[in-house]
Amino acid sequence: MINYPNGKAPLSIKTKKATALKGGLANRGMNFEAAINRANAYYVAENRAIITKRPTPIRIVKVDYSHGAHITDAYFEKQSTADYNGVYRGKYLDFETKSTQAKTSFPLANITAHQIAHLSGVIEHGGIAFFLIDFAVRQEIFLLDASFVIECYRFSNRRSITYQTIKEKGFLVPEKINPAIDYLAIVDQVYF
Repeated sequence: MINYPNGKAPLSIKTKKATALKGGLANRGMNFEAAINRANAYYVAENRAIITKRPTPIRIVKVDYSHGAHITDAYFEKQSTADYNGVYRGKYLDFETKSTQAKTSFPLANITAHQIAHLSGVIEHGGIAFFLIDFAVRQEIFLLDASFVIECYRFSNRRSITYQTIKEKGFLVPEKINPAIDYLAIVDQVYF
């Protein structure tokens, strides 16, 4: 088995699915993001790109120091924009990752208005903006240009984007060994 430079094995889509089903809905998205984080670490190690996970800003209210430092009360300071940003081939990238258990559609309710506004701004200023959508049950990940998702969000009468539409308008991210989710190969195809 080939490992990433940090010694960890790549998380395949099949492994990701099995882990997600065991861990519940919250872990499903976290496992997808963990695989993206490993891909980003690989890209940095190979000097291909610098892409990082954008942290959600929180305000810590109370810390319990009785058994080490444990946060006992905190709240989100402001809404986060998109999950990831960085630079690739001289262009600014900004993208959101979403995971769904649905087989036939991706619910637009999974996207917030402030994410749409943020990604619209990225496009307006010449950056590359997209969504990576993980259909966990199908074991498929698609890259969808943010302008298409924004149009669906703002003007469609539907509350979701059908799987068939995503298949037609999006780009399937192939499963590989290193990295397991090589989304930059699709970025090359779509934007360069």
